[in-house]
Amino acid sequence: MNHGLNIRPHAALDFVALGALVHRLDPGIIPFRKATQCHIHVSGGEFNAAANLADCFGMQTGIATAMVDYPIGDLVGERVKAMGVKPFYKRFAHDGVTGPNIATVYSDRGQGVRAPVVFYNRSNEAAARLKPGDFDWSAVFAGGVRWFHSGGIFAALSQTTAELIIEGMQAAKAAGAVISFDLNFREKLWKISGGQDRTVSVIGRIVENVDVLVGNEEDLQKGLGIAGPELAAISKLDPSAFVGMIGRVVAKHPQIKIVATTLREVYSTNRHGWSAVAWINGETFAAPACELDVLDRVGGGDGFAAGFFYGLLTGEPPEEAVKLGWAHGALLTSFPGDTTMATVDQVRAFARGGSARIQR
Repeated sequence: MNHGLNIRPHAALDFVALGALVHRLDPGIIPFRKATQCHIHVSGGEFNAAANLADCFGMQTGIATAMVDYPIGDLVGERVKAMGVKPFYKRFAHDGVTGPNIATVYSDRGQGVRAPVVFYNRSNEAAARLKPGDFDWSAVFAGGVRWFHSGGIFAALSQTTAELIIEGMQAAKAAGAVISFDLNFREKLWKISGGQDRTVSVIGRIVENVDVLVGNEEDLQKGLGIAGPELAAISKLDPSAFVGMIGRVVAKHPQIKIVATTLREVYSTNRHGWSAVAWINGETFAAPACELDVLDRVGGGDGFAAGFFYGLLTGEPPEEAVKLGWAHGALLTSFPGDTTMATVDQVRAFARGGSARIQR
């Protein structure tokens, strides 16, 4: 596979993520102001990728993160275990009143013309306290690691989390891992964390260590400070504007071998157009476009990343790796919650052009 990456063929861990665990309260289609009950989903942009790779694709994955010793921590830890992800925890004691806490994400799904709504309570979040020196990377990578991943949400949490990402990336690189980063720009988080200038400065230092970058046009512009496309795309599913920005990304960070993103056209809350594109070592590969009947849109991008990484880790041709990511991300929107309920056979069938006809 001509992707320009040097992926180790074998290691004890195929994939290690560094990031924050959160729990998401989901009242379904009922707005929070009228909600009487919620489902609880365990999530986190970085964890989602590790969980998807383990549960759907059968890979050996780990998560380096904060854990709090209180009932919410027990709930979150049970879900990490259930998804087959090996935890590397920096543990914090809860004082019984103020924390530190595992962050809460609130999101109702919306319906039809009513858009989904997401807001947070990340006050006194344990993951924001994480800092360089909190993890023994030599122990984490003792049996070898093939891929290391983090993201922009975790980078935005505090002054120390970005430094920890850089430390982890450099340790993983020394251990022979490929390094990926999902820009995952969230304006609400970066506004509190220092605004646009700090965003570009911090993300720029992180991306100096990155081989594989995930992010859409907005991520590239606001996260990396890359100028926008010269020509507007015909539609949200047209990859030309995104591809037109890659030259500026690689000029600024020439070590990057791959840049990838999903493409989404929102017709209504429950009906989306869906595609994906990746620039891989100088060539562009686009997935097909399809229409999705969306149950829960949260986590679709992480679903794409996991399927795409799986294709790269298993030596699939570039176009197949993109299709696997596209197919898994599409399927993930048909399940409640942030992490996968798909099987690898379902992903491969959809990537080959499978349909929703009943399976008997």
